[in-house]
Amino acid sequence: MRLPKLSLPNLRRADFRLARLRRLPPGLTALLAFAVAGAFALFIAMTAAAVIERRSVKAINWAMANEGITWVKASADGMLVTLSGTAPNEAARFRAVNIAGSVIDSGRVRDELSVTPVTQIEAPRFSVEMLRNDDGIQLIGLLPEGSDEPTLAAAAAELAQGVPVADMLETAAYPAPASWQAAFDFGLNALRLLPRSKISVAADRVEVTAIATSDAEKRNLESELARLRPEGLALVIDISAPRPVITPFTLRFVKDAEGARFDACSADTDAARNRILAAAIAAGMEGKGSCTVGLGVPSPRWGEAVEAAIRAIAAMGQGTVTFSDADISLVAAEGTDQAAYDRAVGELKAALPQVFSLNATLPKAANATAGPAEFTATLAPEGRVELRGRLTDDLQRAVVDSFAQAEFGVGKVYNATRLDSELPDGWPVRVLAGIEALGELDEGSLLVRADTVEVSGITGSQSARDRISQILSDKLGQGKTFRVSVRYDEARDPLAALPTPEECLARIDSLLDSQKITFPPGSAEIDAATGQLMTRLADTLNECPALPLEISGHTDSQGSEEGNRALSQARADAVLLALQGRRVEVSEMRAVGYGEARPIADNETEEGREANRRIEFTLIGAPAAPATAETADASVPVPQTATAGEGVVIPALAPPTDAASCVGNITALLARDKITFDPGSDVISSASSGLVDALATLLKQCPGVPIEVAGHTDSQGTERNNRTLSENRAKAVLVALAERGVDVSTLKAVGYGEEKPIADNANEDGREANRRIEFVLLTPPSTPSTPAPATAAPPPAQPDQADQADQAQPATPPTPATATPDFSGDTSPSIAPQEKTLRPPARPANNG
Repeated sequence: MRLPKLSLPNLRRADFRLARLRRLPPGLTALLAFAVAGAFALFIAMTAAAVIERRSVKAINWAMANEGITWVKASADGMLVTLSGTAPNEAARFRAVNIAGSVIDSGRVRDELSVTPVTQIEAPRFSVEMLRNDDGIQLIGLLPEGSDEPTLAAAAAELAQGVPVADMLETAAYPAPASWQAAFDFGLNALRLLPRSKISVAADRVEVTAIATSDAEKRNLESELARLRPEGLALVIDISAPRPVITPFTLRFVKDAEGARFDACSADTDAARNRILAAAIAAGMEGKGSCTVGLGVPSPRWGEAVEAAIRAIAAMGQGTVTFSDADISLVAAEGTDQAAYDRAVGELKAALPQVFSLNATLPKAANATAGPAEFTATLAPEGRVELRGRLTDDLQRAVVDSFAQAEFGVGKVYNATRLDSELPDGWPVRVLAGIEALGELDEGSLLVRADTVEVSGITGSQSARDRISQILSDKLGQGKTFRVSVRYDEARDPLAALPTPEECLARIDSLLDSQKITFPPGSAEIDAATGQLMTRLADTLNECPALPLEISGHTDSQGSEEGNRALSQARADAVLLALQGRRVEVSEMRAVGYGEARPIADNETEEGREANRRIEFTLIGAPAAPATAETADASVPVPQTATAGEGVVIPALAPPTDAASCVGNITALLARDKITFDPGSDVISSASSGLVDALATLLKQCPGVPIEVAGHTDSQGTERNNRTLSENRAKAVLVALAERGVDVSTLKAVGYGEEKPIADNANEDGREANRRIEFVLLTPPSTPSTPAPATAAPPPAQPDQADQADQAQPATPPTPATATPDFSGDTSPSIAPQEKTLRPPARPANNG
């Protein structure tokens, strides 16, 4: 590296400066040197102090963070480090000081930490759980000191009646919340009311879980709990009502000169019920049949056994078959051909599952000259019963008299019987069974003979016939004959006095005609002036059975469409909540907001807008009435609609003029919605209930039209199972239509399984299209034509499937229903039951 070359003038200037410094006094030079050294030392000291402060604070903050302490702030002043902040408690403060002392010299730490003041200990949360069943009562929880614990223990001991009481209650010496006593008293009342329950009580909330024996008891318990609920207490009620237990599991089918009928009918599932009723219709039963679905079936193949027995009665022509659990008694009518009897009984024995026992009898002609021993009882309308006839001895007479007084009441029994020691074996059992059966009637008579027991009379209960058959079947034993001739009198039925859904809706419309439900502008809060109207509506609804109602909200056209729809929905919800607050059963109601979509007047005038702002009540599943000139402006198009299920709107159709238009209307209806089932089951889904209602309305407009109800599945699963599932689904549709009052005598249920696909089964869309129910017009053999299927199309969200289904099934003009078709060669059963029961859980299968 080359050094710069010094020039002569620069050297001269440097020498000049040095010379000037040499001329300074020595004392000044020393002072300058000392000052420079002092400044340098001060700089070094300040730098060192800043480094020490920074590192000390950093080390302490790191140590605090490592221990999870975030409330300490460290600051340094030279060698001293000050800790500030608020410790949650004294222990935390002491710990923070120790941590700082472990990082630096503890003598350098200055403690300026404060401690959070100690607060008063909060009272515990008081709660109690009360469990009650047939095995005892259990009490668990924490109560405030006072009279609650002895009161609850005394009440539990009173309810237990000798059953063990497990008392695991504890108390705490803290004041109870203000709402505790009301909640505790309500829970205690609920415990007394519910014999099988779990009641959880807190100061602000009570939860009740219980089991009822029937739907009627469930509704009564819910109403009573709602009545007892204190104001402001949150109440959660969960009461379940299982299917009834039928014991013995009884069925009795009779076919005689009066026709085919059920004296009693029980089934374990809806599928078994459909199968039994279909067999009864095929055997000649007319009108509406009923069959109770319950628990206690002796075999899961109950439906198969009953169907085989009904077929045997039909093959013999006349007779009676009685099921009492797994015991079957078949009695042929007098004069039945021996060969037909042998053939029917042989086929029945071969078809019965192994668990069932058959006792078949072909009675001989009775001896007309013999005077049979008899016992009679007559029940008068006022409840007095007269006993006449023969009993074996004094002991039996005393037993019969006591039993009758227990059944009908003390002082209401007149005993004019006489003794006969020659009576046949089993006579006491037959007499007592007959008296118990007579107790199910309001008025009637009993006849007991050696060969039969006959009960006849009048009742106000629709289940009396079933109950009498159960009693006699159980008490008399297998193979014994009895006859039940009971007439239902609607005037004696307390439930028959309830108004019909249509009458209830008419009363509601009358109230709304006199005054409308109003709201403040742009609000969903019901006007105070409408409070009395809401109370009158609630009183009217409480006088009716639970109604499937749609509460629809409507607005005028002012504002945005979405805003109007949201406002109408909120107003409909407010009406529903107001009715529920007035103890109306709203489980079958729904609130829907239509906004401005359904005007009934011209929105261009204030009067029209006022008319369009309204709340309407509509029966779910009933077609809406078309708009009239008096209620709607001709310039405003008002769609005629009928509701079919949740969120499905079906345009109203013109009344059919012939069979072709009837099937055409069904085709138009099913083109917009589809009958669906629970996956792998023949139970119609709840979403399709409204659609079935609409189908029933259409079919009632064209009675006598021969129609095939065809069930189809996709290709998932075996061919045999698919055929069975499709047939059961078609039968379920017939059952649902019959329950809605449709005459199904000219309808035929057929299952095709996977034989007739309308789309590709290789993809989910195709399989969904193939799972369908079709309505096909049946034509008389003398007039050949192509059946026109009314296909249940896929959901509207998939138009490509609907187009494919329409192309696969072109509509052909059907033959008018003026000629009666020939069903003589048709052996498939039709179905016409009416009883609605709880649906069983869906069975697992491949078809959805």
